[in-house]
Amino acid sequence: MEQIGIIIRSEREKRNLLLREASALLEIDQAILSKIERDERKATKEQLYIFAKIYKLAIEKLLVLWLGEKIYKNIENEDFPLKALKVAEEKVKYNKTKQ
Repeated sequence: MEQIGIIIRSEREKRNLLLREASALLEIDQAILSKIERDERKATKEQLYIFAKIYKLAIEKLLVLWLGEKIYKNIENEDFPLKALKVAEEKVKYNKTKQ
């Protein structure tokens, strides 16, 4: 399963950038970037746009992974999480048809 931190680290390493160089380029504190790469801290939505721009990544892919992780964290310990996801999916589909 893909993780944002692994993608970000991989892209940095492909460009042969040291962590300090990448953090300067991305205008993100080096410690924060390190934690994002190790999945110890979640990137903000705004940071995803920066990563996508600088590393030339598809923003849709990053946002889908980010949102998926956010949803997972909200339901991981709930009873019947898969059923709840089905209900949410139906609501999204219904609202899309109304627009």
